[in-house]
Parts: sequence; C-alpha cells; structure tokens
Amino acid sequence: MSESSDKSLFEQLGGAAAVDAAVDIFYRRVLNDYKINRFFDNTDMDQQAAKQKAFLTMAFGGPANYSGTDMRTAHAKFVKMGLDDSHFDAVIDHLAGTLQELNVPEALIKQVAAIAETTRDDVLGR
Repeated sequence: MSESSDKSLFEQLGGAAAVDAAVDIFYRRVLNDYKINRFFDNTDMDQQAAKQKAFLTMAFGGPANYSGTDMRTAHAKFVKMGLDDSHFDAVIDHLAGTLQELNVPEALIKQVAAIAETTRDDVLGR
C-alpha cells in the first residue's frame, strides 16, 4: 500500500478490494464486542456492510455511490438506545484494529481515524 500523496486515500488503502476486506473484518470485530453489538441486533448485516462499503469508499475519495441516510438520521434510534462517546470510541478502535490487521501503514490509519472522527457529533445527535 503506497503512501503517495497524489493518490486518494481510497487508492492508497488499496481500492475497492481493500475497503471490502476492511468492512468485513470490521463488522466481525464489532459483532463480537458485547459493548456495542446490541446496536446491530435487528440489522440486516449484508445490507449494512454494503452501505458501509459505499460510504467509506466515498469518504476516502473513491467513487461516490453512497445514497444512504445522513449520519444524524441513521443513528438517531441508537442515540435513543443510549449510544454515546464510549460506543463511538469502541467503533473507532475496531476500525483502527481492522486496518492494523490488514497491515495498513499507521499514517493512513490516522487519516482514516480523522475522517471517522468528523462524524462523531452527527452520529451522536449533537
């Protein structure tokens, strides 16, 4: 995986195949975490993974094919269930752990974490 600055983060991470692998590993980790897996009890995980792949592809500078709901609306029901900063932090940790598992360079992991962090207030309804 190249760290060339003339390529998008999406390209530097390895494109669609890398995002697909990362999302699959990420949700395996999330669903095994008792602190946050309850938020996915009634979720079609195939559909969720497809939405996440499209969202991350767009967020990382790849093709913009995400047509899902905005972050605030999509997570409002989870906020009502008690979603808070500790849960968001757990998700960020799983995202970083996933990328480490895939041997993504630390500089790119920091870029991914920074992008994810920009969604915190919307996800938490603030």
